[in-house]
Amino acid sequence: MTEKHIILEDIDPVVFYGVGNGHLQMLKALYPKLRIVARDNVMRVLGDEQQMAHFEEGVEKMRQHVLKFNSLSEEDILDITKGRRLNDDVPDDVVVYSISGRPIKARSQNQQRLIDAYQQNDMVFAVGPAGTGKTYLSIALAVKALKEKTAKKIILSRPAVEAGEKLGFLPGDMKDKIDPYLQPLYDALEDMLPQAKLQDMMEKHIIQIAPLAFMRGRTLSDAVVILDEAQNTTPAQIRMFLTRMGWNTKMIITGDTSQIDLPPRAKSGLIEALHILSGIEGIGMVTLTQKDIVRHKLVTRIVNAYDDFDKATAHSEE
Repeated sequence: MTEKHIILEDIDPVVFYGVGNGHLQMLKALYPKLRIVARDNVMRVLGDEQQMAHFEEGVEKMRQHVLKFNSLSEEDILDITKGRRLNDDVPDDVVVYSISGRPIKARSQNQQRLIDAYQQNDMVFAVGPAGTGKTYLSIALAVKALKEKTAKKIILSRPAVEAGEKLGFLPGDMKDKIDPYLQPLYDALEDMLPQAKLQDMMEKHIIQIAPLAFMRGRTLSDAVVILDEAQNTTPAQIRMFLTRMGWNTKMIITGDTSQIDLPPRAKSGLIEALHILSGIEGIGMVTLTQKDIVRHKLVTRIVNAYDDFDKATAHSEE
């Protein structure tokens, strides 16, 4: 009798075992000569050596499938255990799959331009109004790079600038104070990576989330680096950030020039950088518009209404 421990690395064991351990019960029925006990991401298997080898091979194929698609069905399990060919090809237009198995891909022409610009350049500026998917799609590209091992880490940053609110007296330590600024980044990551895996990656500094001020003095290599809300950087800050770029690194800088929360008369570093760096080889620039908004349809109407108001106000002041 053989005994082995199989570790389900890099995946959510809940997806693998199924709702109410349905997949696990199915595996036990398909391999009657094996005694299978699962706890967290470790499977303890005892039994017939020949069936054990077949089981190990099948589990690895299932693990790879979950790693790609964040899902596993009973049909997938049957196809793998019966030796039938499983279609494991990710469609070309899909960046990654969410933890619910939903494909994350471009939903507009300009979003596709952002994906293409990322593939063709080492640095990309993505500028557009709220809800156009700039941050979400950028993080999806970073997660894809991590999964495909073309990058060793993801570094996400934002300038800690209040949007009209004074948050300086928030309770807690440094992490507690800066987390509210970084929550949108956490939200996107939690939609793409299982909670336990995300926590493990953050503890191992494979995924790092930090305010822009923490970037000074660093050289960022072998990474996908994203600067979000870049319209709230000063010229000195964005210059410092852009020059942190190291070997085998890609940078994505996102921002909305209509939502600048800097003090009056302060110049936005993003606007200056777009002007200075325009036309430089290796730097892509993508502009998203109201047509690319993928949030609730009211967001498009709100953005349009404020744009009309700004134009009317500017015209009346002339």
